[in-house]
Amino acid sequence: MDAVLNYFMLNWATLLILIAFAIVLRVTVFLDKTAKTRMYILIVSVLLLSVVIFIEFYLADKNIYPDVRTVFMAIRYSATPLIIAMILHALVKRSRWWVFMPALALAVVNFISIPTGIVFSLNEAGNLIRGPLGYLPYIAVALYSAAVIVLLLLQCNKQAAEIIPIIFLGFALLSGLILPFIFKKDYSKVFVVTIAVALFVYYVFEILQLTKKDALTGLLNRQAYYAYIKDYNKEITAFITIDMNGLKTINDTGGHDAGDIALTTLGYCFFNAANYKQFVYRIGGDEFAIVCRKTTKEELERLIQRINDNVAKTRYSCSIGYSLNEDGNKTIDQMIKESDEMMYQDKADYYARNNLNRRRQ
Repeated sequence: MDAVLNYFMLNWATLLILIAFAIVLRVTVFLDKTAKTRMYILIVSVLLLSVVIFIEFYLADKNIYPDVRTVFMAIRYSATPLIIAMILHALVKRSRWWVFMPALALAVVNFISIPTGIVFSLNEAGNLIRGPLGYLPYIAVALYSAAVIVLLLLQCNKQAAEIIPIIFLGFALLSGLILPFIFKKDYSKVFVVTIAVALFVYYVFEILQLTKKDALTGLLNRQAYYAYIKDYNKEITAFITIDMNGLKTINDTGGHDAGDIALTTLGYCFFNAANYKQFVYRIGGDEFAIVCRKTTKEELERLIQRINDNVAKTRYSCSIGYSLNEDGNKTIDQMIKESDEMMYQDKADYYARNNLNRRRQ
């Protein structure tokens, strides 16, 4: 009974954060069932890790059952990279099951270490002895943490409001590489609450960002578009207007699900073509815009070429217009008008080339 009370006392903050996380997940409406399930599994995994760490250190403090303790050590060394793999799988779009393979391979090595000591062992006094592969768990954590940071940065909209929470999450994960060597085994006692806080804070930031994102494509939305061109109008040097061709036909023949797939596919083409100075927005049904900060003519031309190359790999097409303001003589309204006019002309040329009736498309 005393041990149970001890566990709750030492992990009360962790339990509160995980409960709050679960409640927020429950009331969040934008996540699909699969994404929610992954997050719930992650919450339960962090909770179970707190139990494992408590039991391991309880046995160490009592200096009893060293063989049982080594089993819990193997679980702890295996759980950390596995949980970060779960974070990657839950937060990074298009991640697949194989992201768990390195963590599972490490788990096998850790359990082999129980009789062999290749990763860790205990001496007669119950102290940790690192084996030849003693730093392998830390290497796995470093690689997984780096993968999470890089992939989240690649899929974000490249704005500070999204980059900062990713850096915060990365700092929390990577602290597991440095602090254990400073605080020794005591860091393991705060590792779980560190992960819980980092995940919860990152998730809250993500919820706050929903007001700026288009629910279908994940691109920045119309409200974010107007806010940006108002706040950063002096830094905008190029503007691109994009309109999908033939969305009505796709909706009429394949249904709105087919239309959604088309819009999502094209949105990814545009997003994948842009760099950190170029922000992609969905501003209407099949209308997109790319706002470019401090972008030269050559950079604009390369961006449009990347867009065309990406779209050419799909079964869809779009019309593009642009406006460049290198000299700073044009207003935002002038740039938008110029870009729109070029896009409408490109659309008219597309329908004329393909002998199509625009009203029916």
